[in-house]
Amino acid sequence: LEMSASDTFRGYGEEQGYAFLRHAIRGYYEKKGVTLNDSEIFVSDGAKSDLGNILDIFSADNTVLIPNPVYPVYVDTNIMSGRNIVYMNGNAGNNFLPLPDKNVNVKNINVDIIYLCSPNNPTGAVYNKEQLRLWVNYALENDAIILFDAAYEAFIQDTALPASIYQIDGAKKCAIEFCSFSKTAGFTGTRCGYTVVPHELVKDGTSLNKLWLRRQTTKFNGVSYIVQRGAEAVFSGEGMTQIKKDIEYYLSNAGIIADALGSLGIWFTGGQNSPYIWLKCPKNMPSWDFFDYLLEKANVAGTPGEGFGANGAGFFRLSAFGSRENVITAMERFSRVVRELL
Repeated sequence: LEMSASDTFRGYGEEQGYAFLRHAIRGYYEKKGVTLNDSEIFVSDGAKSDLGNILDIFSADNTVLIPNPVYPVYVDTNIMSGRNIVYMNGNAGNNFLPLPDKNVNVKNINVDIIYLCSPNNPTGAVYNKEQLRLWVNYALENDAIILFDAAYEAFIQDTALPASIYQIDGAKKCAIEFCSFSKTAGFTGTRCGYTVVPHELVKDGTSLNKLWLRRQTTKFNGVSYIVQRGAEAVFSGEGMTQIKKDIEYYLSNAGIIADALGSLGIWFTGGQNSPYIWLKCPKNMPSWDFFDYLLEKANVAGTPGEGFGANGAGFFRLSAFGSRENVITAMERFSRVVRELL
């Protein structure tokens, strides 16, 4: 109704986001024990855009450390920018949560940018506070910046696990955090997310908050007023109640998937604090062969692990995003055809 009347119509808005939404986001962080200033919050058209666009404020000759396997946008955007990429190996031995120690050979590499995703896409694995503290300390010691993808933070049920990197001391001096309404509140088509760039974050004497603000005011005209009002409603009492219900529903779906895999004796991770389950393909089957097998024998589709990097070979991602009926049916079919392999 506001947009239909001349006296309340909104034209170009603030590139950083309307104050009402940034204030609501700040309140959401306060519940996590994280204190932010509204000026550190940037509303955008989604985490995917920001994860690529943030590179505008970094030098093209930076060296980037990226997990393998991981969300492909991290790799592709840096390839398009011509940056040097170094991969850190995720595997079953480290539960696909590489750390800056013996699991990752980064000690003799001058790393400028580090990508972390927790809860992880595709593996569903989640860093605990001690593990995340190792990365924060590494970044501080090496003058590196962590780009922390927290798109799935709302799925974390274990309160001992960090839902924001800023729950780790010192992170405001070395990390930028990216969040999404798509995974939290189903904003996949309306497009809205937000990025946090603390004032304490300074690189080579320059405020990254000011650089990002300059970039956004130059290349971005903001998210529509209507969408931002919808995003504000996410943080209302009713909004939080509905989201909690939806997340519990999807995590129950994940439980159904996990139970089926457990009964088959298949190794997997994720599913408890994430909508994704990452499993080892039975009988060491290549992931694309397993994809074909499931599709042809059971009419069940998942995502071959190789789509997320070379270390995804031999692994497979299943998603809890679906109706209860479809998940139950899919896992019944999955179990039937996989038993034929075992």
